[in-house]
Amino acid sequence: MSDHSRVLAGVLLLSLVTVELGGLYVFSILSRRVPATPFQERFARAGHAHAGVLLILSLVNLLYVELIDLGGPWVWLARAGIPSAALLMPAGFFLAAAGAGRTRPNGFVVLLPVGGVVLAVGLLTTGVGLLTA
Repeated sequence: MSDHSRVLAGVLLLSLVTVELGGLYVFSILSRRVPATPFQERFARAGHAHAGVLLILSLVNLLYVELIDLGGPWVWLARAGIPSAALLMPAGFFLAAAGAGRTRPNGFVVLLPVGGVVLAVGLLTTGVGLLTA
């Protein structure tokens, strides 16, 4: 494994601890220790789920990136696209629902489609790289 992928894998594994702490936050909402509207509850669940799934997908993707010989910006896109989406999309869910009594998303909801595009670019780069290797 390249040094870049090894270091990123280490950071991603350590980042999963933040997802674990996010689980405590979601549990606090569900157990009614933290007041939240039904909208905020749904967005907290979605943000937590996206964070965990995308971090795991990021780790798996790193193994595939190591199998292909991408150069220049392509290897960077393949390696960093999914982890970037793992930051953008959960942030979109959590920040869009921030604020007491919120029942609709605020402007931070724009992070969701941005994260989706970044995710697609990362996936496409690795997928095409694997098919053309």
